[in-house]
Amino acid sequence: MSKTREDIRLSLPSKGRLSEDAVAFLAACGLRIYKPNPRQYAASIPELPGVTVLFQRPTDIVVSVRDGSVDLGITGLDVTQEYGGEQDAILVLHEALGFGACRLALAVPEAWEGVNTLEDLAAYVADWERPLRVATKFTNLAGAFLAEHGIEPLSLVHAEGTLEVAPSIGYADCIVDLVSSGQTLRDNRLRPLEGGVILRSEAALVANRAALRARPAVLEVAGTLLELTEAHLRAEDHVMVVANMRGASPEAIAQRMVGQDVLGGLQGPTISPVLVTDGNPNWHAVQIVVRRDDLIAAIAELRAIGGSGVVVTPVTYIFEEEPDRYRALMRAVADV
Repeated sequence: MSKTREDIRLSLPSKGRLSEDAVAFLAACGLRIYKPNPRQYAASIPELPGVTVLFQRPTDIVVSVRDGSVDLGITGLDVTQEYGGEQDAILVLHEALGFGACRLALAVPEAWEGVNTLEDLAAYVADWERPLRVATKFTNLAGAFLAEHGIEPLSLVHAEGTLEVAPSIGYADCIVDLVSSGQTLRDNRLRPLEGGVILRSEAALVANRAALRARPAVLEVAGTLLELTEAHLRAEDHVMVVANMRGASPEAIAQRMVGQDVLGGLQGPTISPVLVTDGNPNWHAVQIVVRRDDLIAAIAELRAIGGSGVVVTPVTYIFEEEPDRYRALMRAVADV
């Protein structure tokens, strides 16, 4: 890591769906990417002054963060595990940002009858007079996984591009590759093995551990990113529900609400008097946050206990006092 560099660098994927999703995710977290010239490979985030946003290939992001030329990055957990190195240079701040989901899996030809599990595969190749040839671009992850499960002798064929054709054209026997729906495997007469998932991956927020320790400004930005990420992801699954309800007191209304299945809110309902003109002093506004998939049940329960005028709004953030991942970040920085 350069000792003279003072700017804070955040790298995002440069192309494709992962790039689009990363930019959209940060915008949803309140961190809009400002890139006036689409041809430029640098941008800024007005809400984070002093941060330069760079755009790189996912694997290059890992290498740059690992080597310290970049401080923070959003990239796949798969490439982070594969190219992160063994020196603990990269700290994964958040391993599941909610997009870019896939799995790294072992797949064999459909013609291999009776080979359905890793144990079947080990027995199938045990008497071969040559190593099992596995095409993959994840040689580190694949090699460690296959060795752990007794698949030997083994020859890893490093390959980029379309790996699914490798068995059919003869330069490999099977493959280890990223799988989403599995349709491409089926189209090429391949099938994943039971127990053959090496890693379940999605987009991750990563940082250079040395930069976090040596530069307080980098640690502050990392903490801000982590706080906003956690608060946004928590809020995605929730909505705010507001309704009017009659009751002699806030306590009486709260008693009716907490007796229901989904009206407890995060820590209980917020209840306040409604200033009305009809002379009835018993109107109150109740406000709760519920899980999005509990919304219909929440409305039904509110109506059942006298709620009316129900209004539902999205929730942008739900901040905890201090997220677990933020505490983990501070422990990792302190652990010299």
